[in-house]
Amino acid sequence: MTSLTAAPRAHERALTPWRRFLSRHIALVPVFAAAVILVVMIAGAMINFPNFQLPRILSSILLDNAYLLVLAVGMTFVILTGGIDLSVGAVMAFTGILCARLLSEGVPVAVAVPAMIVIGGAIGLLIGVLVQFFDVQPFIASLIGMFLARGLAFVVSLESIKVADEGLLWLQSTRLSVGGWYITPTGILALLTVALAALVLRYTRFGRTVYAIGGSEQSARLMGLPVVRTRLLVYVISGVCAGIAGIVLTAYSGAGYPLNGVGTELDTIAAVVIGGTLLTGGSGFVVGSLIGVFVYGLIRTIISFLGAEQSWTRITVGALLLVFVVVQRVIVSRSATRR
Repeated sequence: MTSLTAAPRAHERALTPWRRFLSRHIALVPVFAAAVILVVMIAGAMINFPNFQLPRILSSILLDNAYLLVLAVGMTFVILTGGIDLSVGAVMAFTGILCARLLSEGVPVAVAVPAMIVIGGAIGLLIGVLVQFFDVQPFIASLIGMFLARGLAFVVSLESIKVADEGLLWLQSTRLSVGGWYITPTGILALLTVALAALVLRYTRFGRTVYAIGGSEQSARLMGLPVVRTRLLVYVISGVCAGIAGIVLTAYSGAGYPLNGVGTELDTIAAVVIGGTLLTGGSGFVVGSLIGVFVYGLIRTIISFLGAEQSWTRITVGALLLVFVVVQRVIVSRSATRR
């Protein structure tokens, strides 16, 4: 037994420090790659566009994509377990338009906002129950949740509902400025969501169980980890994040609309994958998803600076996804080889 374990250690010592670091932290490679892409894109934009002011642009990206960042946090939890959640865009639309309707009918914002978060969590719980207790594939279960939420959004209203409540609009209208940087309460809320999720995944038993399920659910069960409870909770977290995103988007746009968020679930998955989370589960970081959202937002900004059609955003994101999926396959293959 000693000779078997000594050989890999001797091999590690023979590697250069950089290769040794990559060997021990191979899961960080996609995150580093996303960070490098972000830095290169920023440098290229600053060189080619004289009007590209970094503080203003990054602040604007956070402002415009705060709802996407919140969705990406919830999606990261789900994908880490090896699942998927296609309902987040529809849940965001439903909670957003229902919140606008309640506010227009005089319901206090202190009641309407928590109610939307609870509703989002309830839809997430429904998906989790279908996945865990009825053995429905996450794709199909979340598709059911998507149709349910989108249908409920149309039941609330077929038209957009304008929001006039200052308590909600304050989330977007208030700006805190320092130098050339600025941030709104929606941006602060999104960043706090990222920070809380990162702490949960890094320092709690629940977070370790999330990674364990994604790595091998059977092994997690044999270790006595609470697999059922964790599986349910990750979908509840995704639903809660979708409810929060609905509130953020409604504050951002000043109205609720039943067709909001069409295709947003795909943007969310793209941001999470670009940020380095493996679609097979078990490896990824919320901070990586943050980087992925900024990469996505920066692509849209650069294309706007170029004066090109926004369809090139999809093309560019698709090319990046192809690269990152290939990188993920290499990582999975290397991990299997090392075992």
